[in-house]
Amino acid sequence: MDMVMKLGAASPVVIFSKSSCCISRSIETLIRSFGAHPIVYELDKYPSGKQLEKALIKLGCQPSVRAVFIGNEFIGGSNKIMSLNVRSKLKQLLIRANAIWV
Repeated sequence: MDMVMKLGAASPVVIFSKSSCCISRSIETLIRSFGAHPIVYELDKYPSGKQLEKALIKLGCQPSVRAVFIGNEFIGGSNKIMSLNVRSKLKQLLIRANAIWV
């Protein structure tokens, strides 16, 4: 789990996904639409992807991918990100994390 937290802190926005996951692409596109530049770790292409996937599950991410960290904090999966966006709170999180500027 330490490695996941370390990678999650590598940038203001970090997304753990898989290259074949269209929902992951949608989440990435949504976050980029605000002007943020997330680091995306595609676990199926990452050397220790299986270990990271297990750590994400332990962290509470079910399913393991589409896990999003904003401002060094684990936010959740696609449902959480979409919910934050619908409630107009995603942009505020990105601003607080210095991922975007007004």
